[in-house]
Amino acid sequence: MASGKLIVLTGPSGVGKGTLVRALLNRHPELYLSVSATTRSPREGEVDGQAYYFLSKSAFETMIEQHQLLEWAEYAGNYYGTPRAKVEEKINQGLLVLLEIEVIGAKAIKQSFPDALRIFILPPSVEELEHRLRSRQTDEEAAILRRLERAKEELKFSEEFDQRIVNDDLEVALQELEAAIFSN
Repeated sequence: MASGKLIVLTGPSGVGKGTLVRALLNRHPELYLSVSATTRSPREGEVDGQAYYFLSKSAFETMIEQHQLLEWAEYAGNYYGTPRAKVEEKINQGLLVLLEIEVIGAKAIKQSFPDALRIFILPPSVEELEHRLRSRQTDEEAAILRRLERAKEELKFSEEFDQRIVNDDLEVALQELEAAIFSN
């Protein structure tokens, strides 16, 4: 059996991580997408255990104290993190485990999982990132501006990652992502 591996996908909000992950899973159903935990409330249509594991703040803090998370961070007043047990179980079964997380958590993975392949998704430009965030029509102006400021800070960390892929053309970015994952 092939040995399992953890693949961490990160980048700023609006860069297209979710779109790339959905396309990747459609082409490669053998990949296992890890489900993160959060203390934020579910959005309409989100199902516990699929979109996220929705936890109370105290339950999440217990997981932190008991070292049950590979990484965790606080973002916009809520906790987000990756439950350790399921990821380790799937890797031990020889699966490629895909983790789509925010930049701070992705940086932290290096300490808890040094063998992980860490991939940073970049926008073609900050202007294009702003266009994508505005096109979503899901955030107020103040939230868009906060996301853009955070993105500018997060982009500075891209050089710390094993691979960097610019998501300008979805098909090209997807092929580069496949090459990074399956050539190692």
